[in-house]
Amino acid sequence: MTSRRRFLEQSCLIAGSTLLARTSAQEPDARLVDRAKSLLAAAPLIDTHNDLPSMLLELKAGDLSSIDFSQPQPTLCADIPSMREGRLGVQYWSVFVESSTQVSHTALHEAMREFDVALRLIRSRPEFEQARTAADIDRIHASGRIACLMGVEGGHMIENSPASLRLFYELGGRYLTLTHWDNVDWADSATDRPLHFGLTEFGKRVVKELNRIGMFVDLSHVSADTMRDALHVTRSPVIFSHSNAFAIDPHPRGVPDDVLAMLPANGGVVHVNFIKEFVAPQSPGWQQRHDAALRDLHARLTSDQDVEKGIADWTKANPAPRGTISDVADHIDHIRKVAGIDHLGIGSDFYDTVPDLMAKGLENVTRYPYLFAELLRRGYSDEDVMKIAGRNHLRAMRQMEKVAGELQKTEAPFIGEGLIHKWTP
Repeated sequence: MTSRRRFLEQSCLIAGSTLLARTSAQEPDARLVDRAKSLLAAAPLIDTHNDLPSMLLELKAGDLSSIDFSQPQPTLCADIPSMREGRLGVQYWSVFVESSTQVSHTALHEAMREFDVALRLIRSRPEFEQARTAADIDRIHASGRIACLMGVEGGHMIENSPASLRLFYELGGRYLTLTHWDNVDWADSATDRPLHFGLTEFGKRVVKELNRIGMFVDLSHVSADTMRDALHVTRSPVIFSHSNAFAIDPHPRGVPDDVLAMLPANGGVVHVNFIKEFVAPQSPGWQQRHDAALRDLHARLTSDQDVEKGIADWTKANPAPRGTISDVADHIDHIRKVAGIDHLGIGSDFYDTVPDLMAKGLENVTRYPYLFAELLRRGYSDEDVMKIAGRNHLRAMRQMEKVAGELQKTEAPFIGEGLIHKWTP
């Protein structure tokens, strides 16, 4: 299984990283940081996306016997002391499998490995407890433990089977990202060529089944047309588990303003992301220059080794922009302006331990309070901070659960095996 970091490198999203100090941004007023920590501890702070399960498979082959998560783990993207320092109260662990596994028909198998390691991680420490409902989150947070849930990052993992989707729910999956980097048979991705121009009829039925079973429809990674189709079809609030504002950083992964404007009627929540490519406004321009340099190298050189060295030299001379805490706050400001304060959350997307993969000042899970200190500096109220930290997500989750309870009284499960080829254009 290819590592998530290697996957992103192959997608030309990152190029070359050097280890930096754990913190690189100018520190905000200590009083604001302390105030932010108190608010996050009360909220609770919910992060809807962390890829630690993938790291455990990539680096440890899923063997947790040598890892004591109660101690700092500098080679991993989360541990209990760091989560406590960052005032993290609720974590969605990502079940991530590359989109390419849908071609080899190994997606479901690999998803089971991810669920297995995530569940063993949750059960490995008394500080963790699995949550399945909003009420569970409230109870676990009140007990002082860290509530853990799982999100399935890519609809390819169900392998066109609503039965698989329902079993993911039974294992504890509480959102399904409809696509990842590539299209699926029933939905378009933001980073692939348009094939369906949104959702197919099968895809719309998947959205409705997610509503029925009580699992969030996650619109991160999907095309803007898929976002719009899903918002027209869903009966429950949607989430974007790790996305930012297209108007600030025009990356295809961003959420356009017309979609943001649909969220008040839906009740959905955009959880902002810390990965530099999705934060820095300069990223798309840098990527265009990078790609032009790569095309030029291919035109002039015949050796793959020479091309790789050439693009590495170019990247060293032209480092990718990282963005800052201030840039992340700009995304939050914009989403608030268009969608409103009730439609914001946090979905960091920590997936490695190299600091310069993330926005400056948000290098690791200890750093959440510094982002919220910046929001306080900008005039956000205590209530605003607690809404963004987790209360918006909990409100959407309670509504999603209420809708599911009602739908289960009137709708039968979607039995979709064998239908995908009839419904796909």
